[in-house]
Amino acid sequence: MSFEKICVLGGSGFVGTVLVSELAARGRQVKVLTRRREHAKGLILLPTVDVVEANIHDERILAREFRGCDAAINLVGVLHENVKGRVDKPQARRGDFHENHVELPRKAISACAEAGISRFLHMSALGADPTSRSNYQRSKGVGEALVREAGWDANPDPGTLGGAKLTARRGMQVTIFRPSVIFGPGDSFLNLFARLLKLLPAVPLACPHARFQPVYVGDVAKAFADGLDDPDSFSRTYDLCGPDEYTLLELMQFLQKTLNRGSRLIPLPDRLSYLNAWMLEFKPGAKLMTRDNYYAMQTPNVCSDGNGAPPNWQPQALEALAPAWLTGAQMRGHYSEYRNQAHR
Repeated sequence: MSFEKICVLGGSGFVGTVLVSELAARGRQVKVLTRRREHAKGLILLPTVDVVEANIHDERILAREFRGCDAAINLVGVLHENVKGRVDKPQARRGDFHENHVELPRKAISACAEAGISRFLHMSALGADPTSRSNYQRSKGVGEALVREAGWDANPDPGTLGGAKLTARRGMQVTIFRPSVIFGPGDSFLNLFARLLKLLPAVPLACPHARFQPVYVGDVAKAFADGLDDPDSFSRTYDLCGPDEYTLLELMQFLQKTLNRGSRLIPLPDRLSYLNAWMLEFKPGAKLMTRDNYYAMQTPNVCSDGNGAPPNWQPQALEALAPAWLTGAQMRGHYSEYRNQAHR
């Protein structure tokens, strides 16, 4: 069984650009739905890739764009949301998490059913749990359950889950991937901490003992591409982790050594970690941390024996890959400084 024409949601994002390039290199026809074509500049030139401007949150548009495709892949995810009220309470007003992690998977599954697509691959997250105190993990857990529900071999039975209507045809060939934090050039994880080390003489570190098992973006993309045609992956959930576990403090120490930065790290105890997250939540501009991040970091972001990894999973080590692009970015930054000093 081979799925030759794939529609990708989130194809212009960090993981999406790598996955779409991988699929194109394998000769697949890929349609990328994006809000703005300019967000996918690097993909437009690929000969087997079609970038289409579309509102992916409109179920009718999804069904229209899915027609003629053999499979759909959903990679859409957001790390922060803007909601009013108590973000630490489950009854907080629904915002970006619910729209992107719950409603979008539901709409995509329904659109697949209408367009005659039976193959659906979904990006969830390690730690996804409908009962989590973290809005991010809770919404990811509900969305994951919706996708898993679509893969059950049962008669259609509309219902609700987490406030989302179940209207899709069941019995789809679904596969769910749950990665730990993903690293690679352009990520929003290591690069964020690297920038802090470059800018600040001292870095307060909330949740310093939070545990992660970072996985390389290229390995995540390969897992999706390999699993696409594999019938053994149907109705399976895979956890994707790198070979090594780190605490947040150990990751920061690795970055210090790699970047040769002497910034002082100040590990914060639990109460100060929460206070730090609360203060940063109200910082204008890009969010460094929120209380929801604090709640999520209480759950180790590492693989257990639960779901298992894909067949032949051989993830690459962070310490073998990251220094090349981290130090490369640092050198490019120095070149910019030199040009500025020379008024060029």
